[in-house]
Amino acid sequence: MDKPSLAELRKSYERAELDETSCADDPMRQFSTWLHEAIQAQLPEPNAMTLATVGPNGRPSTRVVLIKGCDARGIVWFTNYESRKGRELQTQPFAALQFHWVELERVVRIEGGVTRIDAQESDAYYATRPLDSRIGAWASPQSQPIASRAVLVTAAAKFAARYALNPPRPPHWGGYRLTPDRWEFWQGRRSRLHDRICYQLADGRWTRQRLAP
Repeated sequence: MDKPSLAELRKSYERAELDETSCADDPMRQFSTWLHEAIQAQLPEPNAMTLATVGPNGRPSTRVVLIKGCDARGIVWFTNYESRKGRELQTQPFAALQFHWVELERVVRIEGGVTRIDAQESDAYYATRPLDSRIGAWASPQSQPIASRAVLVTAAAKFAARYALNPPRPPHWGGYRLTPDRWEFWQGRRSRLHDRICYQLADGRWTRQRLAP
């Protein structure tokens, strides 16, 4: 069987459409609707999003994280503050997020400033995590080189013995909130004539316009 050519891989997007008159005036409300539909469709990891940050050398980097909060204040996720993304956000407190719901032929792109959430919010979320995940936050020096997986297993055993069933939240672990100032909603359409609706914040109000695909 011949190996398929990447240049020949293509798909026609024909599931839905996105029109300016049908979009919510508030982009967070539009996002909440699409997120709910992705969850209801039982997509794999509907809460997974790509997080892009920029280092002090100007180089961008991306990774996949999980959205854990969404309200008028912005989009929340949790991580190790000493990880690469944490260090980059410390230097450049701006980021971009992207959701790609392949089965629905939809993409949402979000940009804005990023701040740490308060300790009480991080404590509350940390307490809801499974015990193994709470121990893992202590055991993993995220983004740092380690000699082998045994380093992680040994560290996890050490912290499990120390804290038993009640590990406190590590001081180096907690939440971030991106406060959006730009959104883009992308709906795949036939003939690559996709629908793209962009919201931008100006003087405290959202403006909305269509972009060419």
